[in-house]
Amino acid sequence: MRDTNEKAVQAMRAFLEAVGLNLKEQGMEQTPKRVAALYEELFDGVGRNPEEIWHERFASDTKGIVAVTHIPFHSICEHHLLPFFGEVHLAYLPHDGQVAGFGKFVKLVECLAHRPQLQERLTMQIASAIEKGLDAEGVLVVIEAQQLCMTMRDPRAHGTQTITSECRGVFRDEASLCQQAWLLLGGKRE
Repeated sequence: MRDTNEKAVQAMRAFLEAVGLNLKEQGMEQTPKRVAALYEELFDGVGRNPEEIWHERFASDTKGIVAVTHIPFHSICEHHLLPFFGEVHLAYLPHDGQVAGFGKFVKLVECLAHRPQLQERLTMQIASAIEKGLDAEGVLVVIEAQQLCMTMRDPRAHGTQTITSECRGVFRDEASLCQQAWLLLGGKRE
C-alpha cells in the first residue's frame, strides 16, 4: 500500500476547517488522511495509458460483432467532485478477427473512469481506445449512469439516469451494422 500523500492530507484538513468543521471536536482527526487515501484510489487512472491494456490480442475466425455489457464503473465528476456510476455496454467489430480478452474491457473502463471525468468524455475515450487499440472496424459504446451531483442537489432528480453513446467506424457509416450493434446491447434503443 502506498504512503498517503501528505500534501493531500494537509489540503483536505485545510478544506474541512475552511468550511467550518472542528475536526478534533467532532472526532474527525483521521478524516483528512482517509479522504486523501480514498481520492488517490479514485484517481489512480490519472497518468495511466489505456493503450498498455491491449498488449495481448488473439486471432480468431470471427466475422461478427463482439459485445460486452453491464460493465460496472464509478467515476468522479470533474465539476463537483461527486461520484457518478453505472454500467458500460460496448460492441465492436474486430479487424481481421483480432480480439481481446473480455477482462481487458473491464480494465479499460476502470483505467479511464478512475480520473476526474465527464460522462460524455468517458464514453468517447472508451470508444477511441477500443478503435485504436484493437484497430476495430466499428465501435459502439453506451454508458448509463446516475450523477450524484445532480440527484443529491435536486430532489426532483431522484432516480434520474444519464445515457451517452459514441459510435465509430462502420457502425457510424452503415445503418444495418449499427442497428445490429444496438440490438446486441439490449435492443431498447433505435
